[in-house]
Amino acid sequence: MAIDLLYFAWVREAVGKDGERVDPPADVATVGDLLDWLAEQGDGYADAFVDRARLRAAIDQAFVALDAGIAGAREIAIFPPVTGG
Repeated sequence: MAIDLLYFAWVREAVGKDGERVDPPADVATVGDLLDWLAEQGDGYADAFVDRARLRAAIDQAFVALDAGIAGAREIAIFPPVTGG
């Protein structure tokens, strides 16, 4: 299941790219599982995904919790909490 990933703000800086297309293993069922799998892909990924309290996600442009399932997702965005002012 190929998924387009988008990274924003300091997540993008840590990973070193603004997005990529991935095909995670079948046992990756939630956004949290995806972050665990991505963290194993290199130091930048590990740095970006170590503190889950600092991350938010959206599946196909809808905000979701990190325990949300990813089955059928076409796009997942990972970003820090958004603040306004």
